[in-house]
Amino acid sequence: MSNIRLYLIAIACAAGITLALTPLVRLLALRYGWMDAPASELKTHKVTTPSLGGIAIFSSFALILLLLRFFTQFPTGTLRSLRALIVGGGLVFLLGMVDDLKKPQGLHFKPKFGVQLVAAMLLLFFGMRINFIKPDYLAVGLTLLWVVGITNAFNIIDIMDGLSSSQAAVAALGFLMISMPSEELYVNFASAALAGAALGFVPWNVSSRSKIFMGDSGAMTLGFVLAGISLGTRYSDSNDLGVFAPLLILLVPMYDTFFVMFLRMRAGQSPFLGSKDHFALRLERLGYTRDKIVIMAGAAAAFLGFCAFLVTQLNVVWALCIYLIILIEVLVLSKALAKVVMK
Repeated sequence: MSNIRLYLIAIACAAGITLALTPLVRLLALRYGWMDAPASELKTHKVTTPSLGGIAIFSSFALILLLLRFFTQFPTGTLRSLRALIVGGGLVFLLGMVDDLKKPQGLHFKPKFGVQLVAAMLLLFFGMRINFIKPDYLAVGLTLLWVVGITNAFNIIDIMDGLSSSQAAVAALGFLMISMPSEELYVNFASAALAGAALGFVPWNVSSRSKIFMGDSGAMTLGFVLAGISLGTRYSDSNDLGVFAPLLILLVPMYDTFFVMFLRMRAGQSPFLGSKDHFALRLERLGYTRDKIVIMAGAAAAFLGFCAFLVTQLNVVWALCIYLIILIEVLVLSKALAKVVMK
């Protein structure tokens, strides 16, 4: 019970720090010209807006973990994993800052992938990797692919105010929920800190008068840390399918990534170049407001997180049924959204 109280305190403190730091970062953005201008038709905002809110998010996350280091007794090995998240997350954060400062052009995707791979290798260096796949070289390759993929998935989904940050918060709470029974403290504390850091940013991101974007420095950092968190718990002692629970927790940003890439390739375009094929923009085309889309996506992520918890607790038959039902629902949704005509 004491740990649960500590997790709640970590969430609240991280949210408070981000909430307090974000307007200060906004003032700096206005002062030094850290702005995101709608310089192309791919941008979904109409007004030049302060950016680099990721500074507040990463600072809050790292500060909470550092404070927990001095006020909590961690088991052997836990600090090593937390260092991996902070060091690797810091590298991705700096990459995102450079990319944000070079907007509207930004960095080419090749150097971005290169730095992301280095950050993913840092996780491997600290012993964080997929453990249920053999041989080892395949596990290493899939770990790198997973970390880079999720890092970019949260950047890709960052197309509406509050969408990426709310998805990160719900996902972090999902990892906290499913790792609670196993008491994987590094996963729990990192999840709590990240959930709070992301939640504290949402009010400023959706504000009409004091809006600020998190930028790549925020979105990629959220994705990287969540990818690292997903590597750190046993997930299930009930069935072997429990190891796939992260696919459900992170399904919304993963879905948007694969959906967009599929539509781009079907149209003969590069999957790495921007387009307006995102599921959220298609829902907007159908008449839903952006606020409703963000709420619906958050509710879907919360439901999927609960399903992830169920597959870690139930037997293999029930777990398989849950996976199959969700797969069918995803295919039906994809077919309907693909029919929406985008201009």
